[in-house]
Amino acid sequence: MMLSFDASVCTDLKESTSKEWLETNGLGGFACSTISGINTRRYHSLLTIATTPPVGRIRILSKVEESLSIEDQFYNLSANIYPNAIYPNGYKYMTRFDLRPFPTWTFEIEGVIIEKSLFMPYGLNAVICRYRVIDNPEIKCTLHLKPLVCFVEYHSLQHSNSLIDTSFEQIGDHVLIKPYPDLPEIFFSHNADQVNKTAHWYMNFEYPIEKERGFEYHEDLFQPFELKFELNKDAILIVSTDKIPVNKASELATAEIERRRLLADNEKDEFLREIRLASDQFIAKRGDGYTILAGYPWFSDWGRDTMVSLEGLTLCTDRPVIAKNILFEFSKHISQGMLPNCFNEDGTLEYNTADATLWYFQATRAYAQKTGDYDFIKQHLYEKLADIIAWHLRGTRFNIHVDTDGLLFVGEDDSQLTWMDARVEGKAVTPRIGKPVEVQALWFNALKIMSEFADIFGYESEKSLYNSMAEIAAYSFNQLFWNENEECLYDVLANGHVDASIRPNQIFAVSLPFSMLKIDRAKKVVEKVERELLTPFGLRSLSPNDVNYHPKYVGSPSDRDASYHQGTVWTWLIGAFIDAYKKVFPDRKQEIIHLLETFKTHIREACIGQISEIFDGDPPHNPRGCFAQAWSVAEILRSLKNLHSD
Repeated sequence: MMLSFDASVCTDLKESTSKEWLETNGLGGFACSTISGINTRRYHSLLTIATTPPVGRIRILSKVEESLSIEDQFYNLSANIYPNAIYPNGYKYMTRFDLRPFPTWTFEIEGVIIEKSLFMPYGLNAVICRYRVIDNPEIKCTLHLKPLVCFVEYHSLQHSNSLIDTSFEQIGDHVLIKPYPDLPEIFFSHNADQVNKTAHWYMNFEYPIEKERGFEYHEDLFQPFELKFELNKDAILIVSTDKIPVNKASELATAEIERRRLLADNEKDEFLREIRLASDQFIAKRGDGYTILAGYPWFSDWGRDTMVSLEGLTLCTDRPVIAKNILFEFSKHISQGMLPNCFNEDGTLEYNTADATLWYFQATRAYAQKTGDYDFIKQHLYEKLADIIAWHLRGTRFNIHVDTDGLLFVGEDDSQLTWMDARVEGKAVTPRIGKPVEVQALWFNALKIMSEFADIFGYESEKSLYNSMAEIAAYSFNQLFWNENEECLYDVLANGHVDASIRPNQIFAVSLPFSMLKIDRAKKVVEKVERELLTPFGLRSLSPNDVNYHPKYVGSPSDRDASYHQGTVWTWLIGAFIDAYKKVFPDRKQEIIHLLETFKTHIREACIGQISEIFDGDPPHNPRGCFAQAWSVAEILRSLKNLHSD
């Protein structure tokens, strides 16, 4: 299998601790950690729940300390990092890790082979763990499980305190705990032979990735009770916000295996199957509909990321109903002609984006082209799309308005409205107030999409209006944006000044379905981007020839924010590059195949089966940021599907 690792990796502390795994439940909840079992991030947990899906997330169960007694000899299966110590070191007994169908660990101790697996059932805030002896079952073995709970907002860390309720209630095969009155109660369903109260804190867990990122990195975890299982049967532990009978574990596992099989069963290519399974982890419920979570472990749903990702994650995976649902759900949140940029964990919305709204047009067109469902567009979306255009004409938030040259001006002092939105000490790292190049490409594309819809619906006057607006924008764009010295496009125009930084944003002027550039200029843009920005993992956000280029995304939060869009490689941009490349070099299919090959290796690194958010600008291009990013997966998947259909 592609996503399996033997003892040479599992027992290598550096290797097994650098490789992470992820389980999700379709609600915004998740579980994640490392192959070694060592938690290296504050976000690592066996159960993080979403109290108001897909947000309101609380990290409930950090991990379970596991030990095995064989003929009265104890062996620890767990591993942790403490100050100046790694204890215990259960990874040394590990012989294999498999990601499919669920994360599964195999241990061998004194000739006894133990298998541990876990998964999150779809639609439930729950994790189900199973332990079983798969060799030498005649030897007497006892499994000891000690849950370590945190009960804290998922961006935060827990510390020992006297406010915690240390009691638990035992009801048949359930143990119920509610450590804090304002947080959910949690059920531990089990088939253990004994439940023993322990009630003490484990102190000073150390999370090296948090230390590396410049954040607080020590945590205390509470250990309420111990479960003891005689392993003459499978040991089962279900941790959930609901009271799930332990005898439902096998039924839920079978259903989840089948659900995942159906997601990718029709794909013959193993890599494509894995990317399809990866895509499912970002789709989550929001209200009565669906949304797309931008990335794990720390992002919620973002308007821009959702619209960029929609085609790859839903339409390319034969889930058009979810795509339709997402488009309709987001239409409810349009305000003053703008899509929300971000849904915060507390339920508030932020509308500080100029491009998310324009990506909504592209996502809508992709849905219509895939399904032919123009009735839905006409009945539910067209008027809202037309209203968005109208708001942009008369002006909306953040001084977003159509200028006299037909191009879109965006921004006011201290605003960051494009995807390059990092700040350090309140100041924009890449100030792009004015007319950003990709916003113009998206604006033109939106106008042409509206003309296309108007034509289909028989709205001749509106078709003519949108075409006229597009023509004016295209003329101005070609007059103003061409950088003759560099033979590419300027990045931003503002009040007579130009930003000539070589950035990837110009690729959208070629890649989008409707382009304002003639083929000769389009080819020069692609060649410029290929020459200075292309890497094996995506496009750099700034040319290495620029004095502001940052080769690595490391250091304190302010150091990282300063480099986020100043050279860091972004994988999601590879999709636009491939689209543009195919337009100007239609006979170079082999080069595109080669571009996508590197990700076959990457899904065995970082988060297994997933694609990272960003990479260092300089070789060896180490993965950084979120270990699983929606638009990274979406654009690789979309590019692969297009390649297979060509």
